[in-house]
Amino acid sequence: MKIISWNVNGIRASVKKDFVNEFNSINADVFCLQETKAQNDQVEEALSEISGYEINTHSADKKGYSGVSILSKVKPESVTVNIGIDEHDHEGRVIATEFEQFIMVDVYVPNSGSGLKRLDYRATWDAAFAKYLKQLRKKKPIIVTGDFNVAHQPIDLARPKPNYNKTSGYTQVEIDGIQGLLDVGLVDAYRTLYPEKVEYTFWSVRFGARAKNVGWRLDYFLVDERLRDNIKDSIIHTNTMGSDHCPIELQIEF
Repeated sequence: MKIISWNVNGIRASVKKDFVNEFNSINADVFCLQETKAQNDQVEEALSEISGYEINTHSADKKGYSGVSILSKVKPESVTVNIGIDEHDHEGRVIATEFEQFIMVDVYVPNSGSGLKRLDYRATWDAAFAKYLKQLRKKKPIIVTGDFNVAHQPIDLARPKPNYNKTSGYTQVEIDGIQGLLDVGLVDAYRTLYPEKVEYTFWSVRFGARAKNVGWRLDYFLVDERLRDNIKDSIIHTNTMGSDHCPIELQIEF
């Protein structure tokens, strides 16, 4: 099974940049999107050229903000959105689709913002999301993917020292947050297979960061430890353009 995750930074803009051809060429079994920046009907309209997939999408109350979608060749047994806490359930950040062998969770984790203005909220969100995942995996194994807006280890960003505790995405609070998700019983698929490999999934649009490969690994597949031996590969498609993030891929066998 091939699963793809991609923060598209606006699905309507991505479709204008050849997203449909990229999507068809990848031919994934499950395709998770983050930051669609559109309401559900707008996402469905943007993806209207895509056939052969069940499209499930969840948008924020605020228009043009956040949003997640899961496209799958197989119709899910069930679809749920949000984590069941009103404080966190208005920004279109979580959608889960249940399949026979696992539950797929697609997430767009809140950014702590410039000046770390939302760092306290982010810590609250991470703790709540961890509790949600802990409960969810009681039903069956889970695979969690998306943009987690954090570099977990120094190897996961080009310039760890100047960014540590100063820049959104690399504070100890955020690092502790993703560690809390792993502690639920998940493994970072990419790091499990490639503990010393240096690749990034996000580059700032400023300062020519992508050309210089001054990047961050913010996008992950966190796989239930019960499925660790099922993981066959984890790939970062650094050459795929169209967003400030690139797609990531999980190959898993059932």
